[in-house]
Parts: sequence; structure tokens; C-alpha cells
Amino acid sequence: MDVVRKVFDFALVEPAEYVPSAAVSGTALHQAVLGGHNKVVEIMLEKQHAALLDMTDPNGNNALHYAAQKNNSHVVELLLGKKTQLASSRNKDQQYPLHIAAQYGSTAVIKALLQHCSDVSEMEDGNGRNAFHASVISGKANALRCLLRRVRPAELLNHADKNGDTPLHLAAKMSHVHSALMLLRDRRVDPCIRDHDGETARSLVEKKLHTGVTDAHEMYLEKQLKRQESARCRKQQLPPVTFSGDSRTSSHKYFERSVETYILVATLIATVTFAATFTMPGGYNQETGIAIHGHDTAFKIFVISNTVAMCSAIVVVYRFIWAWKDPLKFKIDQLVCGHRLTMIAGLGMLVSLMASVYITVSHKSRWPAYVVIAIGMSTPPVVVLMLGRDVIFVPL
Repeated sequence: MDVVRKVFDFALVEPAEYVPSAAVSGTALHQAVLGGHNKVVEIMLEKQHAALLDMTDPNGNNALHYAAQKNNSHVVELLLGKKTQLASSRNKDQQYPLHIAAQYGSTAVIKALLQHCSDVSEMEDGNGRNAFHASVISGKANALRCLLRRVRPAELLNHADKNGDTPLHLAAKMSHVHSALMLLRDRRVDPCIRDHDGETARSLVEKKLHTGVTDAHEMYLEKQLKRQESARCRKQQLPPVTFSGDSRTSSHKYFERSVETYILVATLIATVTFAATFTMPGGYNQETGIAIHGHDTAFKIFVISNTVAMCSAIVVVYRFIWAWKDPLKFKIDQLVCGHRLTMIAGLGMLVSLMASVYITVSHKSRWPAYVVIAIGMSTPPVVVLMLGRDVIFVPL
């Protein structure tokens, strides 16, 4: 670092014009940012080389564009501390640093840019697209989630580009189902908006379904879009809802695999819980044949939870046996219901496990049972924490 300082001390005495090399993209500052050399960047900015801040590479990117690409929030802080106007500079593709951050999924930089320059969320590129559009186009769901949490005005979430496409339209067109569902979960997003061709996000997905080149993810998205439209767009003129069962046969293999998986899981749960019924915790009285711990509260909890798990699993098996005969449109409903029943069966097994361990562990040393109960009780919150509201939906 001392060598770097001496080089820049000499540059201050003998100033020269910083000209990007043809073999290297950008200036020394650009390369330092691109390489993640934060200390070098600090030295350059410390020596007040203001000319470097305004210089761009052949594509019009300044140092802040590079920092946004590399998700280097520390360098962003340094650069904005020297010149906040860098956040308002566009490259030759008419993209601002926030667009680059959204495109590359640089969430740390998104936070830093919005904290220092909140108005950057309103800036549009050459196609009239803001950062929400950029994150959807690139498929960076983490960037979209970050923007949704930090940008409040609803008009930015529903902003239409030069083609009349909102971020939700683009997500539907590009089959970015995760991004589309994330947008739908935000009440500020309006699913009733029509593009220049009069299409909503739902009608765009339906058009793709009619071509036959689609998958179950888009089918699930279409169902959610229909639900949103029916709840929020009743007084608006929308494209007609269409349905074509033949166009969806390309996704039949997905349903085959899903049904087979749920039947397998449900069968295993039913088998295990059925076996547990005849191997009661603590055993039976050899003379009467009655369970030894039959009067204990923990035993009663075990019996009830074990029964709930087994019966839920049996219902899932029968439900999916008949699901084969239903039209494809209704198979999604069967999957959703079967998925939730499977979750209930799993919870029942978890409760029966805790109860049976509590029953069989010696009264003189209960701590293993308490540990098992603590682990069992923490399992559902951990799953919900990891999956959020998606835990109640089919994992499409």
C-alpha cells in the first residue's frame, strides 16, 4: 500500500491525463473496484483524484457501475461520499448504477444506493424501465425482494415501460414465476393493468399455455393471477378468461411425478403410524392386554396424534388415486389439498414422537425427553421461517 501511496503522491506533483488503456477496460480506479481492492480505492480517493470519478470505460460505466456489479457496498459508500452525482450517471446502455445492481442481484449495493440517494428508484433506462424491471428481467429474485422492502411508492412497482409492460407483465412474459409470485404477494402491485396490446399478466400466461410450451410452474402462476383478478379487478374491463385442456398435456409428467411422490410419502406415514398402534410406548399388560401407560396424558396425546397422522395419510392416498381421472385443471387443487394433508400428517408424527419419548424415558432422568420435545417443537417454526407462506402451497 505504501507503493500505491507513493505512486499517487508522484501523480499529484506531475499530474497527467488518465487515459484508459486499450488492453484494459477502464481506469486504474475501475480496475481497483473490479478487483475488490478496497484499500487501493481508499488511497485513490484520499489523494483527491477527482478526475477519476468522472471517467468512464468504453461502455460509459463509471466506478460506481463497477461497484454495483461486484456488490461492493463499502466502495459505494466511499464513492458516494465523494460525489453523490455518480448515482445519477447512465452508461451507454442508459442504465444507472441501481439498474446494474438490480441486474446482478447486488442487494448490499441496492441498500446503500437507496439509503444515500432515495430518488434513484425513480430513474429509468433507455426503455423506460426502472430497477424493478431490471431485477425481473435478470431473474434476480433476491434483488426484487430487496427493492420491494425498501421502495414504497406503488407507482414504481406498477410503472410501465415503453412497451406498456409493468414488472409483473415482464415476469409473466419471461416465465419468471418466482418473481411474479413475489410481486403478487405485495398488495401494492396491481394485476389489473393492461399493456399496450390490452393484455394483463394473466392473459399473457394463458397465451403461452395455449401454445403447449409451458410447465406446471406457469399453470400455478395462472391460477394465482386469476384469483387476484377475480378479487381485485371486478369493476375493470379485462381480457376474457380462456382455457384449453389439450394445451397443458405437456405438463402431465410433472403431475405424474408429484402424485407418485405424495402417494409414496403418505403410504410410508400410514405404514409407520399403523405399526406404532400395535407397538404402544411402554408395552402392554400381559394379563389384560391393555397399554401400561394408558391412563397417562402423554399416552393419550400419542394415540390422538398418531391417529391424525395415519388418517391424514390415508386420505392423501385415496385423494391422489382419484386425481388421475380428473382434468388437469383440477389436479392443481388436488395437489394443494394433498400437500396440506401431508403436512398435517407429518406434524402428527412429530407430536406422537415427542409423546412416545416422554412416556418411555425414566421418570428419574427426564432431560432427554425434554430435549426431544424442544427439538420437535422448534421444527415447525424452523420450516415456516425457511419457507414462509410457501409452506402451505405445492412446491412448484
